[in-house]
Amino acid sequence: MQENKNLSELKVDGQHIIENVELSFREALIPVILLMTMLAYNIFFADGVALGDYSNQFILLIGGGIATIVGFRNKVGIKTMIAEIWENLRSVFVPIMILFLVGALAGTWLISGVIPAMVYYGLQVLSPSIFLPACVIIAALISIATGSSWTTSATVGIALIGIGEALGINLGMVAGAVISGAYFGDKMSPLSDTTNLAPAMAGTDLFTHIRYMAITTIPTIIITLIIFSIISMNIDTTGSADVSGLLNSIDNTFNITPYLFIVPLAVIALILFKTKPLIALGSGVLLAIVFAFIFQQEVLGNLSSSNITAIFNSIFTDIQIVTDNEKLNDLFSSGGMKGMLWTIFLIICAMVFGGIMDAIGALARITKALLKMAHTVFGLFASTVFSCLGLNIIASDQYLAIVIPGKMFKNAFEDRGLAPENLSRTLEDAGTVTSVLIPWNTCGAYQSGVLGVGVGEYFMYAFFNWMSPFTTLLFAALNIKIKQLVKKEAVTISE
Repeated sequence: MQENKNLSELKVDGQHIIENVELSFREALIPVILLMTMLAYNIFFADGVALGDYSNQFILLIGGGIATIVGFRNKVGIKTMIAEIWENLRSVFVPIMILFLVGALAGTWLISGVIPAMVYYGLQVLSPSIFLPACVIIAALISIATGSSWTTSATVGIALIGIGEALGINLGMVAGAVISGAYFGDKMSPLSDTTNLAPAMAGTDLFTHIRYMAITTIPTIIITLIIFSIISMNIDTTGSADVSGLLNSIDNTFNITPYLFIVPLAVIALILFKTKPLIALGSGVLLAIVFAFIFQQEVLGNLSSSNITAIFNSIFTDIQIVTDNEKLNDLFSSGGMKGMLWTIFLIICAMVFGGIMDAIGALARITKALLKMAHTVFGLFASTVFSCLGLNIIASDQYLAIVIPGKMFKNAFEDRGLAPENLSRTLEDAGTVTSVLIPWNTCGAYQSGVLGVGVGEYFMYAFFNWMSPFTTLLFAALNIKIKQLVKKEAVTISE
């Protein structure tokens, strides 16, 4: 089959935007509608196992097959599709390696006593009445310092989930608080990749973008903290009365010492010094192994007759450390790298679907259709928001949800006399933070895999993430801090 001569390609920072004049808007929507229908049936009517434990993965591949048929009908060659799938898979190679390391990190931090130590000291400091807002603040500070919501979840996030579980707090609430804080910090940190990417796509500079983004981001995080404070003050827990018993069980099972905090602090320090995540997390695994041999000889002996075997099991397969408290037994278990396979397969299948949708020109067609609906300033903001949300769902990747709308809407913002920071802020408010709310998006899959809490469980509690697009739309509707590129009276807007 001949490659389509009507395909045009624009390469931006490793991402491709492909337009196909042969493809209609209705045809572009066919794979999306069928995919959403199948996923909805699987989640709401088949308990997520319509096609077995890997149902969502199979459904994404089926969606990719449907998109392939649509592509063939519109003169898109198989080579173009394969090339885009390969580009997508290449783009997630490092995240997949990070996921494997996070699995190894969870296992080695467990047997070395790092996670138990975090839980042990955290139970003494973080009471249920302040726990949820404290989670938001702690995650936000770490994320601002590291510029990574992923690193935050893989370090303090895991520990906070453990403390919350020990206190008997709903894990969806805890995960929602951690994610809210982590994504606030990710947005506002100059070290964050998305915080650098958004202004680059819109045509403004980094610190102008951060200052302008604070206008919508600060009110949203304040409201988030207020909500979590109210929930914490009225929370009904089953674990608060049994803290002393939990502390004794942890102390009897592990050798708990403040020296164990050297491991997570070293990882955070490496990130702060701009060490590559793979090296930082890998160092965390190696350091934890050393600390396991130094401090947890008894734990290693109980897991296996060979200390080396116990270490290898903690890295690659399932381990469980049994205590005299049933509540801690589930907490002190890990699937290692093996436990990350479900999440990794989900990301791979999502990238296959997103790659085919990009190759056939469906992503660009849907975005352009939204752009045509933008007849007013508010309509322009709304179209940008829905474009970012749609691409997070369809392309399963937050970077594409920033790059494609950024390129497509840049001229429209300029034509209406709007400063580029309006666009960059909207890209972050709608693209970056909502990615974690989509189960098959790389971010949603990562966070649910690392924290051990499904997207459906934390969705409603990730207040910061789903309120952010509403905040940016509210500011646009009320014309609050909508910076003009030229004097307002000189701009002609069709109302």
